[in-house]
Amino acid sequence: MSGAATATGAARIVAGIGFSSEATAEEIADLLQGCLHDAGIGAADVVAVPAFKSGAPIVGILPGLLGLDVDLIEDADMAAVADRCLSHSTAAKAATGHGSVAEACALAAAGPTAQLIGPRIASAHATCALAICREIP
Repeated sequence: MSGAATATGAARIVAGIGFSSEATAEEIADLLQGCLHDAGIGAADVVAVPAFKSGAPIVGILPGLLGLDVDLIEDADMAAVADRCLSHSTAAKAATGHGSVAEACALAAAGPTAQLIGPRIASAHATCALAICREIP
């Protein structure tokens, strides 16, 4: 979403995505669409994924498949919002150092006034969480 749209009061929706090496782009696209549908939201403005996954081939596929920019979120930014996450997975914490990758990515990308729309939703190999920000981050 452009800064002009955000400045006019439109909410900015960020989809945070966490995924394992087994995830496919189609699985992530389906998960995102299901998450948006469940929340009653037509579309996200941007997708946020952890920077530690930047080398995964799927990260290069997502912009074209989803029609959205993909923001890479650094570990420190994810850690800074950990206390605002709604879900905490011991398996995710052991694997990544973060209890909820999708929620942390969504919150970090959406900005300091952002709120999660709900807890993350999981598929077999990925998670998705939506954050909303009504102010310019």
